[in-house]
Amino acid sequence: MALLKSSWLWRQTSVLKRWKLNWCDLWIDGSLCFYKSDNRRELEHRVSLKLACIDVQSGQECGGVTPPESNPRENLVVVHLMDGSTLNLCANSEDESIAWKLTLLQTRRNPVFTYDPYDDSYQAVPLNSRHTVYITPGAGPGTHQVVVQRDPFDGVVEHLALGMLAGMAAGAAMRSFLWMPLFFC
Repeated sequence: MALLKSSWLWRQTSVLKRWKLNWCDLWIDGSLCFYKSDNRRELEHRVSLKLACIDVQSGQECGGVTPPESNPRENLVVVHLMDGSTLNLCANSEDESIAWKLTLLQTRRNPVFTYDPYDDSYQAVPLNSRHTVYITPGAGPGTHQVVVQRDPFDGVVEHLALGMLAGMAAGAAMRSFLWMPLFFC
């Protein structure tokens, strides 16, 4: 999965409304993940922006949110979610907060499409961890070509293993039934 943006961000907790410093990763599938440290071992919180995000505000647009100590209001980023809640973030600088806002909005709005030359059509691709994503520069400035490579044998091994397990269980049951008449003689 391709990583779009990552850095340290302050995140306001939902229960006690206190600010915590988290490592934040934004993935191409729209997952916004918060970790305790930059080694990405302990996932604290995950938000799917493609499903839950309504709007993103930054800086002076964020009314009613108090930034953490020693951070100005210009560093704030507020993500409005579908359930009516907000995700309050604070970057280290005003430029970084604007960059986060633009990246979050771009991720929320832009689905990934693949071109099918046989049908001459574009199809939306649901991204997950089993797809390989390559991003290459496009023809014009500011454009990118995204190629998603799917595994043609995705799911075959699971079906094969399940079939073998069912066959072994059926064989063991049949073997025990075949020997049963000899025990009653």
